[in-house]
Amino acid sequence: MIKLYNSLTRTKEPLLLKDGIVRMYSCGPTVYSYPHIGNMRAYLFMDALRRVLKYNGLKIDGVMNITDVGHLTSDEDEGEDKMIVASEREKKSPEEIAKYYTDIFMGEMEKLNIDLPEHICPATSVIPEIIVFVKTLLEKGHAYETSKGIYFDIATFPEYGKLGGSGLDDKLAGARIEIDDEKRHPADFALWIKAPKNHIMKWDSPWGKGYPGWHIECSTIGMKFLGDHIDIHTGGVEHRPVHHENEIAQDDCYAGHRVVDFWMHLEHLLIDSKKMSKSLGNVYKLSDLQKKGFSPEDYRYFFFTTHYAKQQNFTWDGLLAAKNALKSMKAIVAEHKVAGETTKIKPQKVEEAFLEAINDDINLPKALGVIWTVLKLPRDKRIYDLLMKFNEVLGFDFTGEIIPTEIQKLAKERWEAKQARDFAKADALREEIFKKGFLIKDSANDYEIIRK
Repeated sequence: MIKLYNSLTRTKEPLLLKDGIVRMYSCGPTVYSYPHIGNMRAYLFMDALRRVLKYNGLKIDGVMNITDVGHLTSDEDEGEDKMIVASEREKKSPEEIAKYYTDIFMGEMEKLNIDLPEHICPATSVIPEIIVFVKTLLEKGHAYETSKGIYFDIATFPEYGKLGGSGLDDKLAGARIEIDDEKRHPADFALWIKAPKNHIMKWDSPWGKGYPGWHIECSTIGMKFLGDHIDIHTGGVEHRPVHHENEIAQDDCYAGHRVVDFWMHLEHLLIDSKKMSKSLGNVYKLSDLQKKGFSPEDYRYFFFTTHYAKQQNFTWDGLLAAKNALKSMKAIVAEHKVAGETTKIKPQKVEEAFLEAINDDINLPKALGVIWTVLKLPRDKRIYDLLMKFNEVLGFDFTGEIIPTEIQKLAKERWEAKQARDFAKADALREEIFKKGFLIKDSANDYEIIRK
């Protein structure tokens, strides 16, 4: 049985389905800039969850939005639209900005071998549906019109604040909300924003030309593809107090019942124990990792070493450890592949341990522990077969050439000699490796073994 931590109830609960299909919504990117490795950690989590569900024989109907309008520079309905900021910065149209950064984002997803949702939907493609959603909330008495737009009336939803863990008074006290005398409550949020004449992204609506708020797009896209019952909704922990709180209010008031069963939130990625910040110069993209000799697959392994609900601390040493662990794993897997049935291994017991780990709230570090325990057993083809099955969750590429263990040991010894400035020994080992048919290519922090 799969058990998942539900942010809404703050408990670990069994995933119960009516028809064996998991209806799952994942918050997608705002495509106004390059995605960094913290952003991509959210989609590695989405990928891991999808793979675990499939490993259990479940079908998924998944949706991810692409925010190409409506996300203001503050989540609290303040500032400018991020797409327009990027448009002015790069002297391109919002449509050009959206296409450029969407293409980059999808390329990063491919590099990380992320299992994509069945539906990927830009917000600008559902403007008519958003308008209908807003009209319905108005008709049901959950929204009202001001000179600036249509706002959701949070006082009409008594459970507002449950996800974020604060009531209306607490939310008001801690919020950075612009004073607006037309709003019934300072925390009421925009569903539709009336656009100034010079605004470059706007559509016709019953309330004049305007554009949607950020929160309404996810509710609309989710219901368009999944209906009024969603099993799992994923996203970053930063979305919990505002964006997802607002989604719940919209969803449940529109449908008249609770729409999302499980809310699952990913914790932040830290860089050297600090928050990512341009001012600190520690905002890294996948390409930055690759320039230092690391592969996207190395970062994928690194993600597996910390539970998704805990903050993960990125360091270059930590990434190097992940790279070396993955390299060793591939070499040992290759040795199991060519072995016979030499041990008294009980594959069923091993798989039960792996399944117990992944079904316990996607505990990938524990699952890795199971894998390493079995990898260290005497070489056996059945272990290879097991690992290939487990790889449905891991998603690594085991098809490339595997460097023999002997060569790996020599290369490691040579690297250690070089680090110790014993260059004579390092050169002798390089020559020995060369005679055995392999070349060593050094980078600043690592080395690569290549067949001649």
